[in-house]
Amino acid sequence: MKMQEKNLYEDSLIIITDDSITLKNYYFPSLKEKKIPFEAIERIETRKPTIWTGKWRIHGTGNFKTWFPLDSSRYKRDMIFFIFCFKKWVVSGFTAEDSFAVEKLFKEKGLLKI
Repeated sequence: MKMQEKNLYEDSLIIITDDSITLKNYYFPSLKEKKIPFEAIERIETRKPTIWTGKWRIHGTGNFKTWFPLDSSRYKRDMIFFIFCFKKWVVSGFTAEDSFAVEKLFKEKGLLKI
């Protein structure tokens, strides 16, 4: 029997466990989630929300490089996270309801580029 992973953080947008992050409502149009194991992540960066970093991007991409899961309140968020995975061209950009708690978790795991 497989043990259930303990969630370190969860909100309506993401789930973080000991070894992965799940981006809810990722794919269009199915809104299926995307699970990314931490071992596949090269680094995570944070940026202030601006028109250039995706503040007004509700879902999808504007530049074919960064993909955002659905978040109709992204323009209200105080931080946008960007996941860079090893050997992947596409970057996943996402937000969280409590960005400071998420930032702290990523720092503790050594994933956050400062």
